Amino acid sequence: MGNLLDLLVEPLRYPFMVRGLLASLMVGTLCAVVGTYVVLRGMAFFGDALAHAILPGVAVAYLLAVNLFWGALVMGLITAVGIGYLSRRSQVKEDTAIGVIFAASFALGVALLSTVRSYSVDLTHILFGNVLGVSNTDLLLTAGLGLVVLAAVFLLYKELLVVSFDPIMAATLRLPLDALNYLLLVLIALTVVVSLQAVGVALMVAMLVTPAATAYLLTRRLWQMMIIGAAIGAASAVAGLYLSFYVNVASGAAVVLVATGFFVLAFLFAPARGVVWSWRRGRV
Repeated sequence: MGNLLDLLVEPLRYPFMVRGLLASLMVGTLCAVVGTYVVLRGMAFFGDALAHAILPGVAVAYLLAVNLFWGALVMGLITAVGIGYLSRRSQVKEDTAIGVIFAASFALGVALLSTVRSYSVDLTHILFGNVLGVSNTDLLLTAGLGLVVLAAVFLLYKELLVVSFDPIMAATLRLPLDALNYLLLVLIALTVVVSLQAVGVALMVAMLVTPAATAYLLTRRLWQMMIIGAAIGAASAVAGLYLSFYVNVASGAAVVLVATGFFVLAFLFAPARGVVWSWRRGRV
């Protein structure tokens, strides 16, 4: 018992680990809640594209020597609104619009970063995250934007629910469909930006999708899916960070691998939908 307690307490003696744990908890919870809509609406490709498309904003912020957070935020919002506009106001389908903007933005970001001598190291942190490098300022920004996103989801829960599952009813109820759809894109963009330093661009979509997909296997109610997903996301973040500390692996990758482990367990053993239970019922 004493050894276990020592294992839990040891990382907390380092301020950067405490900040990393707090940031990971916030990111894991936020990604799971917003990721519920991503999973239910089949927007995983959008989340992936958005995570990569913010790279030019990060690159410009780096070149101007300002906080990368602000560059990512501006580019994320522009990209989300741009994809929404192209897919709704032109003859281009949504996945095509996403693909075009994703490829162009990512290429522009890499081109800008390649002008910096040390770009390979910086690009690694951007792609795979550096949650242990979170500062007090980053922590406050993460908490502030995270609360804004969660408050929007809570206050507009019913409206977003109707728009996501029954657009025809939403139109009948005269809900502002376009405004709510744009709002959801913006909320996803904010979530991506908030999570950038924790898991990085390359692993961002995993945190948006995996905890929510795990919760989807365990329940069908939206609010329950959000709560279960948030618990899984938070647990994955904490366990992944401890794993990173003791095994000396990349923190973002460790968090995603733990979340994937939870998904595999649910996929196999979920009471109603698990593969094992389905196989056993088929044999009875």
